Parts: sequence; structure tokens; C-alpha cells
Amino acid sequence: MTGIVHPEVSKPTRSNADFWKVANSKLIRYGGQWSAVRIVRAQGTVMWDESGKRVLDWTSGQMSSVLGHGHPEIVQVVDEYMRNLDHLFSGMISDPVVDLAEALTNMLPPQLNKCMFLSTGSETNECALKMAKMYTGGHEIVSLSASYHGMTHGSGAATFSVGRKGYGPQLPGNLILPVPYAYRSPFRHSDGSYDWRTELDYGWDLIDRQSTGALAAVIIEPIVSTGGILTLPEGYLKALKQHCEKRGMLLIVDEAQTGMGRTGDMFAFEHEGVVPDILTLSKTLGAGLPLGATIVTEDIERVCSERGFFYYTTHLNDPLVAAVGAKVCEIITRDRMDKQAAEKGELLKHGLLSLQKKYPCIGDVRGRGLMMGIEIVEADKKPADELGTRISERCMQLGLSCNVVQLKGMGGTFRIAPPLTITPEEIAEGIAIMDQAFADVLAERNGA
Repeated sequence: MTGIVHPEVSKPTRSNADFWKVANSKLIRYGGQWSAVRIVRAQGTVMWDESGKRVLDWTSGQMSSVLGHGHPEIVQVVDEYMRNLDHLFSGMISDPVVDLAEALTNMLPPQLNKCMFLSTGSETNECALKMAKMYTGGHEIVSLSASYHGMTHGSGAATFSVGRKGYGPQLPGNLILPVPYAYRSPFRHSDGSYDWRTELDYGWDLIDRQSTGALAAVIIEPIVSTGGILTLPEGYLKALKQHCEKRGMLLIVDEAQTGMGRTGDMFAFEHEGVVPDILTLSKTLGAGLPLGATIVTEDIERVCSERGFFYYTTHLNDPLVAAVGAKVCEIITRDRMDKQAAEKGELLKHGLLSLQKKYPCIGDVRGRGLMMGIEIVEADKKPADELGTRISERCMQLGLSCNVVQLKGMGGTFRIAPPLTITPEEIAEGIAIMDQAFADVLAERNGA
């Protein structure tokens, strides 16, 4: 153990057989398969199943629990506001909402100074897209070919990695740029290095040919997560911003997973010094609770308000989660979690690179800070979907939860994003478990 005392995990009243029987008969399947584990308790970086088995959480839940599970200061805030001020009519503004707005904008460049607080990444991106359309007067949205920005109408239409088939026409006006995928892109210099500038210019040439003259915004993640932890090349975001300005478009940066220190910067867009016109946060802002934010400039807010912007939702600016968000901002800033993520990220990267040297099926190691990816490949560099899934399953059996993307052609890419509170010992432990999982699965595959 590493600083967390094993709890006495009380046995659930429902048997395992009954649990899975009811789950399989009563729950809607929503993509992929259920993880074959029944978690009953979580604390810090550790989860326990119904038998008391310990499992390291290397995905921060759904990439959200940036401060780990059950952080005592977050627990205290939830307890206080659940008792005293949990939910209000959306037209009412409470002290926690004002506190969060002040705390968050104090962490951001001065241009980004107007906030609204919602529940999910889909909602924050939906809000951002509507504001961009209202402000510019256009309706065309550009996103990357491996993008994932949500499941609602507008954010889902800007999502190209998954979820487009079977529902009829998508929202009109959604166009794509080729995702900057250094490991696989066909765009190369004569020396074989990645030529992302030519690829980006080529993509914009296609956009200009398709556009009806109503371009409104580009929406992009600084690290494309569901698409396979694809880190934007140095200079890419700056060049993208210039393309937007040339066409009178806004730049929306979606930091659902990269925000609040995870990548080693407080916000990943700071890595290149590019300030977006609109920033969206979710996941990490609530540290596991449903909280998101759409943050814009004063000019965008003013123009949209004058033109009748309307965006009421049930949990808009709710006090309980806003109080949690304000506490998250306090902890992240006070404890310099961005610096911790950078330092611990180097340990994690070193461990993953050591595995790559040992196992040739690890084709690429990429990412920044505590948001890393490893791509599992066959000998001919083709994505090794089945192998990645088997290694992920073996990791879980050995006590490590590490998500592997389960999308066709990307099923061999692990997404590794542990809580920022992870210890160096837990990083070493996770690497050791992965080492064992690779060894076991490859030995089985080779008939050893």
C-alpha cells in the first residue's frame, strides 16, 4: 500500500450473479461492453471491488477525478452544501457561483472573463457552439477527423470519432480537418518527419472549397483524447488560430480532460501561449462531480446578449457543484497541481518508454504531463485492436484499471490519466502491473 489504508469493504447484499443478471437485463447498452469489475468503494487513486480486491485507477474515473476519489476537502464542501444550499431556480445566482467565476477567471488570461456553469462537456460545447454561431452570424463548424466533443445535437455533429451512424442527417454545416496524427499521417518531409503544416493547409483548402461562406468556429482539444491521445504538434494551435482569424472564425478550445493542471500547464492552451476565443471545461473542473464551464470574452458575451442569447438548463449555475468547483480551483492553485503533474508525468513517461523498449508491440508513446497514451501495434504497424483489449483486461485482473480505446482502428491505444494526487510509488506500481500484463498476454499469444 502507498498511504491508503485498506478499508473493510462491506459485502453488498446482492450476489454477483444477481448483480450482473439485473444489470444485463435492465440497463441500456451505450457502446462497448461493461467492464468486468464491480467497484464498491474508491479512495484516492485506489478502488476496491466487492471481494476487497484493490485496483489502481489510472483513468480518474471517466477522466474526471483529478484530485482522486473522496478528497477530504471536496467531501467537506459537498456535505456542507448538500445540507444547506444544493439547488436553485436557474435564474437565481448564489455566492458559490460568483466565487467560482472569480476563482476561475483569476486563473485564466484576462480576455476570458465571462462564465456560465453547466453539467457536462456536451452541454458546455453546445453552449459554446451556439454562442459562436450567434456572434459570427455563421453556422459552419470545423473540427478534427478524430474529434469527440459530446453527444448533444451540435456537439455530437462536431464529433467524428464515433456515434455518427444510424440516426439520420447530422446538423448541417459540420466540416473536418485531418487530425494531426504524427505516428500515422501520410504527410511527410523528404527526411520522413511529419509535415503537419502542409497537412493543415491542405485541410483548410478543402474546408474553403466546401464552405458556403458561413464559417463560424473551429472546436478542438489540445490533446485529442478519444481519438488516441494525439498531442497537437508544436505550433499547430498557433497556426490554427491564424487560419481562424483569416476567415473571421472563433477558436473554441475544449479542455474537458486537459484543463486544471493535468498536462503540466494549468490549461493546455497555455503551452503555446494561444488564447482561445471560447474555452470549455468539464470533467476535471468538478473533480468527478457533474460540472462544466463555458468561458468567453466580454465582447462575445455582450454581442450574444444583445442578440437574444438563450440557454436555460435545469442545473445551470447550481450552487452545490459550483462550490465544489471553487474548492477545486483553490486546491489546484494552492498545491501547484500543474507543476506536480509535470513532474509526475516525467516519471510516468519514463516508465512507459521503458516498457516500449521491452515490448516492440508498443509502437508509440505520446502525451504530456499526466495524460499519456501508448499505441499497441502489430509488426507491420497496423493497429492491434484485439491485443490492446486483451492487455487491458489482463491489467484489470492484476489490479490496474487503464482504459483502452474501443473504437475500430484505435482499439490498441491506451488512455492513461491518473489523478494528479497519484504518488510516485503508485506510478511505479502501475508500470509494474502493465509490464506483467504485457508479458502474460504476449506469452499466451506466442503459445509459451
